[in-house]
Amino acid sequence: MSLPDSMLAIEIASPGGPDVLFPISAPVPVPGHGQIVIRLAFAGVNRPDALQRAGSYAPPRGASRLPGLEGAGHVAAVGAGVTRWKEGDAVCALMPGGGYAEYAVTHADHALPVPAGLTLREAACLPETCFTVWSNVVMRGGLAAGERFLVHGGSSGIGTTAIQIASALGARVFTTAGSAEKCKVCLGLGAEQAMDYRTEDWEQVLRGVGGANLILDMVGGGYLPRNVRALADDGRLVQIAFLQGPKVELNFAEVMMRRLTITGSTLRPQSDLAKARIAAEVERHVWPMIESGRVRVVMDSEYPLTEAAKAHWRLESPGHIGKIVLRVE
Repeated sequence: MSLPDSMLAIEIASPGGPDVLFPISAPVPVPGHGQIVIRLAFAGVNRPDALQRAGSYAPPRGASRLPGLEGAGHVAAVGAGVTRWKEGDAVCALMPGGGYAEYAVTHADHALPVPAGLTLREAACLPETCFTVWSNVVMRGGLAAGERFLVHGGSSGIGTTAIQIASALGARVFTTAGSAEKCKVCLGLGAEQAMDYRTEDWEQVLRGVGGANLILDMVGGGYLPRNVRALADDGRLVQIAFLQGPKVELNFAEVMMRRLTITGSTLRPQSDLAKARIAAEVERHVWPMIESGRVRVVMDSEYPLTEAAKAHWRLESPGHIGKIVLRVE
């Protein structure tokens, strides 16, 4: 183990907009039992990072206060009890925080090998989205071949991943997006129908084909009662975020009469064991999809680590499609 004392990192100076992100010199983390330290080449930029920056998504106890939930690079140090990884291994990993830095620490079981044929830049885009999609669409939502699946925000990092994984599983995929260009991208990824939510009534479309068996939603707000109406009988709604707010008036009589299931989850607060189980499922099922070309990374843009603020402006702009990364090296 040979780690420097300090590293370049990005901190949140105070809750606010993208301009509160500043480069600092921070101590290099040291691995504890069952942990590894990764020298990052690239870090993924995700919506939860923006929520943390705004002061509405605090890190779990014991996690780094620095933003960043995923990245890829090489193992720089291993803690006691780690047997799978050694120094120099190329990995991508889910992290509880601290990804906007030259070095980050995470549980060894939350790291996965870089899929064959992918660059570190592409691999940095995988953990947060693949863990989130697989755990919610399959492990929680139970999506099966032949079912009708609706994902909102199909051109986002989560959306582009969900479309491809659901298509690879044999589901009929429907999605919403905010422009004709974004809808075209979604169709190219395997969606059967992509609806511009500004001009098309997606609720009516889904009801016209018999309703969605499963909906993955990150919008919330006024979408919640519309999602319920768009579900088929015995359908399932999985909520993973609330861009339009978590509170709404909802008639639960319809939920009972039509035997609907409403559930949801957040990834970051889950236990190390729960995230290790998700990692094992992702490696077993999603990695072969990636290595065979059935699932690919949809990349929007790349920024140097020191320009994390610009990356966040891009993340929160209406034009971005797919994943945004920070170049660390």
